[in-house]
Amino acid sequence: MPVFRLSFLFFILLSIFFLSHAIPKPDDDQIDDSDDTLHSPLDHDSDGDKHFEGGHHNKQYDHEAFLGEDEAKSFDQLPPEESKRRLGLIVDRIDEDKDGFVTLSELKRWIEYTQRRYIDEDVGRMWKMHNPDGNKTISWEAYRENVYGFLDTMNKEEIENDEHNMSFKRLQKRDRRRWGVADLDLDDQLTREEFTAFLHPEDHPTMKDIVLTETIEDIDSDNDGKISVDEYIADMYRNSEPNDEEPEWVKSEREGFSKFRDLNGDGFLDREEVRAWIVPKDFDHAESEAKHLVFEADNDGDEKLTKDEVLQKYDVFVGSQATDFGEALARHDEF
Repeated sequence: MPVFRLSFLFFILLSIFFLSHAIPKPDDDQIDDSDDTLHSPLDHDSDGDKHFEGGHHNKQYDHEAFLGEDEAKSFDQLPPEESKRRLGLIVDRIDEDKDGFVTLSELKRWIEYTQRRYIDEDVGRMWKMHNPDGNKTISWEAYRENVYGFLDTMNKEEIENDEHNMSFKRLQKRDRRRWGVADLDLDDQLTREEFTAFLHPEDHPTMKDIVLTETIEDIDSDNDGKISVDEYIADMYRNSEPNDEEPEWVKSEREGFSKFRDLNGDGFLDREEVRAWIVPKDFDHAESEAKHLVFEADNDGDEKLTKDEVLQKYDVFVGSQATDFGEALARHDEF
């Protein structure tokens, strides 16, 4: 049976770390050679094995990413008719001009809104947790004490002999470095804006280099400063049975590595090639996700969606982070 590797970048045992914006992995029969189907390291998460079970996108993962596991379970108890009714209400909200159609631009704006809302709420929750007195800044020492203070009670041997403790030790070192990058005025304290960059570096323009560095460190298992095709694949998939044949989607990723990632053809991804991979110039995630959803649900090819078209592709929209469907379902006062 194949086993999916848990990428250390997103091996986060605390809720303070950022949510990755995953682009769904296509099913085996939907994979083509286009660059858009290739995986991104920012797709990873603390439950990477759940997100892509057997190489297929697990839509339930997206519910949990938005709702939290407990609330997602509550959502699972809703009858399909009620779930679809609430999805229809969301479609009505997306249709800004109330003409009965959801256009690409309307869908893109909705996706951008849900992304901003998630980040704002996440930062607000963590800011309050680490700054209960409502100060204008959070110091590194206060943050470190809250998150990693338990390490101070252990001796060196206790830490080194326990893999979980060692993981936290490495995470503390990484957080310290990321904190320093987010701290623009170099006072070792973060304002709320700086704290946002610290928690969500993938969404902050001044943090691109640190995201790049962390990604390379996590995938580069032999620490040679570059990523081989085997390291690239191992970040997504590991087969526990050496003689088992790789799934088609893994073969497609190997081919895509050579065609689209390894630009100089030397068999490795250097820092600039990784940069082109994870922070491509002019890439608009919201627009890409909106186009994906329109493509999936646009039965008549008019490049806009009716409510019926959305409801016919109910599973696509429930499983997509773009609609923020799960979170909206949890906000019962909206319905």
